[in-house]
Amino acid sequence: MINTLIIDDEPHARDDLENKINTDPAFNIIGKCTNAFDAIREINSKRPDVIFLDIKMPRISGIEMLSMLDKSDIPRIVFVTAYGEHAIEAFEKNAIDFLLKPVKADRLQVTLERLKEDCQPQVGVIESLSTQMQFIPCYKGNCDYLINIKDICRAFTSPTTGTHIVTQKESQEFHSSLSLKVLEENTSLTRCHRQHLINPETIKYIEKMENGLGKIHTDGGDTLPVSRNYMKALCSK
Repeated sequence: MINTLIIDDEPHARDDLENKINTDPAFNIIGKCTNAFDAIREINSKRPDVIFLDIKMPRISGIEMLSMLDKSDIPRIVFVTAYGEHAIEAFEKNAIDFLLKPVKADRLQVTLERLKEDCQPQVGVIESLSTQMQFIPCYKGNCDYLINIKDICRAFTSPTTGTHIVTQKESQEFHSSLSLKVLEENTSLTRCHRQHLINPETIKYIEKMENGLGKIHTDGGDTLPVSRNYMKALCSK
């Protein structure tokens, strides 16, 4: 079975695509998401083989969402778009899987047959479309937030509670479904420790300690550790 996730903010489009995919017993739809916030959480927890991803979604577009996924564990992506001719030409040129809205059953079947032959992600294509993140999707309680990278002081991870994002203003703390690895690769946040990232712009000074270790003191009064492996790179910034 090919585990499949549908991501589209339009209810009719989600249901229509689900009904058409369900005609092929090789595919198992494990969820439907209305936005990128929920989609990232579902992808990280359910690990689908394939996602059908709407490009034009509120707050975080399908293209923007690409930079928020772990490239080493990314599913096969089929874009679903109502975009015009020029966008379609670009997709075809780069061998990107896509479906044009409204999705026609015969065109979908071509895509499904292709996926049954090969569900391996096209990492090169995905990397060519990804861009540096300007905002990080976060949550606090039942609310979702988009936090500007410039407003972030640091990020850290806990074995029990996952990724935490701490802002500069009033040191507010949020949770994120993104890993430190993804944040390090796709933002200006810099690794200073196995469990910590820092916004270099918020560093007040670095206190050097014994055995090559260190401690960062931020403008906001926070402190966080520096491992030997990252000391030289941080001091050169």
